[in-house]
Amino acid sequence: MAKTKSKSKHDLIKKVVLYVILIIIAALMAIPFIWMLSASIKSDREVFQMDPFVLIPKNPKWSNYVQIWTKIPMLTFVKNTVFLTIIVTLLQLFTSSFAAYAFAKLQFKFRNGLFLAYIATIAMPWQVYMVPQFLMMRSFGLNDKLLAIICLQAFSAFGVFMMKQFYEGIPNELSEAARIDGMTEYQIYSHIMLPLSKPALSTLTIFTFVNTWNDYLGPLIYLKSTSKKTIQLGLKMFISQYSSDYGLIMAGSVLSLIPVIIVFMCLQKYFVEGVASTGLKG
Repeated sequence: MAKTKSKSKHDLIKKVVLYVILIIIAALMAIPFIWMLSASIKSDREVFQMDPFVLIPKNPKWSNYVQIWTKIPMLTFVKNTVFLTIIVTLLQLFTSSFAAYAFAKLQFKFRNGLFLAYIATIAMPWQVYMVPQFLMMRSFGLNDKLLAIICLQAFSAFGVFMMKQFYEGIPNELSEAARIDGMTEYQIYSHIMLPLSKPALSTLTIFTFVNTWNDYLGPLIYLKSTSKKTIQLGLKMFISQYSSDYGLIMAGSVLSLIPVIIVFMCLQKYFVEGVASTGLKG
């Protein structure tokens, strides 16, 4: 009995220590976001004022959230970013799930070799083939066009890998029974695999949406016209050679976070399930 109490007390202490550590880590990670929210309602002079540091100024500069729409064509940048992010996300969901189904459930020559060769591209830094990609897009006449980024980001080796891991956890008996019933591979993919892969698709949606929405280097390379730029490039307009309007930059950054938060909140119930299930083979 005493041994059981001692073990229970030991487990409780371990749990308390674990929660304390997690709370400290969460608080440290939240500090930059809290500072960003605070800076978004301050003037430039107040942003870097540390003695004393004021989280909420006496006279909050809420006008930053109004001026951000008038000092730069913010609405145009938002439209471009929304269009680019939605199209890329939908294309990656389709191409990744479609290719993953073939690699996971179909038997064809050189299947494993092709899969390994495709997945090996994950280990190659984008900077290695950045210049060849730019030259290729320019030869296609896609320079300074959103279509260039859409074409380059429509396929994802990581997405294929993640979806393949999930599909391998689905019993083969389901697809075999469907083939006996006369269903084609396209019907099996669309009517059986896709409905079952909602957790994995939700996880891939979050990853793709966040990466595309926050992408800076890609649009910087391909987009030159103001009418084609994204939010990340638009915020760069507030940084000049001599000064920067950090209050407006932080206000714009807060606004740019809202769609990401909305997407995550809508799909969070599938997120953990998707991450866990794609790392297991049934």
